[in-house]
Amino acid sequence: MKYLAAYMLLVLGGNATPAKDDVSKLLADSGVDVDEKELSFLYEKLGEKSIDELIEEGKEKLVTIGGGGGGGAAAGGAGGDAAAAEEEEEEEA
Repeated sequence: MKYLAAYMLLVLGGNATPAKDDVSKLLADSGVDVDEKELSFLYEKLGEKSIDELIEEGKEKLVTIGGGGGGGAAAGGAGGDAAAAEEEEEEEA
């Protein structure tokens, strides 16, 4: 994942097609150990496609499998005030 993140950071920085050396240098400069085998695997999977093409392919795959509902947020922000009030009552006693 760190290799893909570094690759995408380089793309966002203006390097449309970062080379393996670019990714290695970014990671090394950030203090991250680079496994050349894993980095080569990433480039093998990326092929000659641009990051935009890969994102489009990924979106199409997500549509076919669905993404779930996302669920609702957890409710209950009021509980914190009640606990604080209870602690104050105990301290006063």
